[in-house]
Amino acid sequence: MKSSKLKNSIILNFRILFLNSHLSQKVGFTLLEILIALAIVGSLLITLIYTLNYHLGLVERQVVVTAATLLAKNKLLEMEKKPEEGKGAFESPYKDYTYETYVKDSPYVGISEIVVLVRAGKEEVKLNEFVFR
Repeated sequence: MKSSKLKNSIILNFRILFLNSHLSQKVGFTLLEILIALAIVGSLLITLIYTLNYHLGLVERQVVVTAATLLAKNKLLEMEKKPEEGKGAFESPYKDYTYETYVKDSPYVGISEIVVLVRAGKEEVKLNEFVFR
């Protein structure tokens, strides 16, 4: 019985020593593993930054188009009361936005077409409306 306990104890000690020595040899990362991990993280960050930049550009464009549309609607309401052609710029904080207004005859008798064109940089919004003269 003593011999079997001693044998089990020796085997258990051998396993512990073997596992500890095996694990202690594989504790750190190799330079190749670190370079591969950095390449993966770097490519993911580049993709993330590109995507973020793209979507911020879309948001900026939509802000400009929305402001131009609201300004064009406001100018169109003014034109309904007093239709006249003209050009100009909006007041602060919309100094970068310009407008052009046109009054055209429509093919229908007694009806005119009002056109308002608002520009801001490369963006352009055009609204049309028919009104009675």
